[in-house]
Amino acid sequence: MKITYIIPESFIGLLYENGAFKQILKPGKHEVGTQPSRWGKNKEEEEYSLIQIDMRERSLIIKGQEILTSDKVAIRVSLIVHFKIIDPKAATHHVANYEDRIYEDVQLSARRFLASRSLDSILTDRNDISDAVKEDVKELAESYGVQIMRADVKDLVFPGNLREIMNQVLETERRAEAKIIQAKNEAEAARIQAKAKNESELAKINAEKEMIQMRAEAQLAKLKTELESKKLEAEALKENPELLKILQVEMLKGLAQGGAKIVIGLDSERLKSLTDL
Repeated sequence: MKITYIIPESFIGLLYENGAFKQILKPGKHEVGTQPSRWGKNKEEEEYSLIQIDMRERSLIIKGQEILTSDKVAIRVSLIVHFKIIDPKAATHHVANYEDRIYEDVQLSARRFLASRSLDSILTDRNDISDAVKEDVKELAESYGVQIMRADVKDLVFPGNLREIMNQVLETERRAEAKIIQAKNEAEAARIQAKAKNESELAKINAEKEMIQMRAEAQLAKLKTELESKKLEAEALKENPELLKILQVEMLKGLAQGGAKIVIGLDSERLKSLTDL
């Protein structure tokens, strides 16, 4: 008589014949049973049974257990463990119930870890708990066909008075952080303002410098022009002596118009006798 088993996708079947493990059945349809043999009707028919194992990743919640830290603070921690079966035969044959075994192993591992840590170190980085528990039970779980994917802290509960103190600490930290942010913003605003002021002063100095330079260049250009004019005038007088006389006459004329006395053609003795009168 043939017996038909259908194994769903993501499951593995463990087939047993007369109570003894026979083979692993992959997803799909399988027919098992006995065919008539030379012993005929005297042969007893085999009895078959099947256990289906879910091979998908699953999670298991390790409920909160009260644990005493190294500095004698009672805390309650809950973990969520993600795992999957990697060896269905070992998971079924090596332990009575692999989920119960995972629960116990993770619970004991978390107790050992937290009991060796102070409250401050536990609060500093909760990921340490997850990583430590995962590494601690990894090899043990694989011995009964289970792979621990990760173990995360779900809840971390403290005594009532400690919660109040922690809330106060957290509130103080939040206020301190807000003041630090405010101080940083004010310092940044002051820096920007000082930078803008310095840039304005620098621009003013540069503008004054450019103005002085422009004035100096203009004065230099003027002096060069005057010098060039004097040079041309001197060359003209040198080439034309009559121009010098004309200039002398113009100068004397200007002096006379200004009321000055001018004597022409007298030597110094004669001029002295006239001035003594």
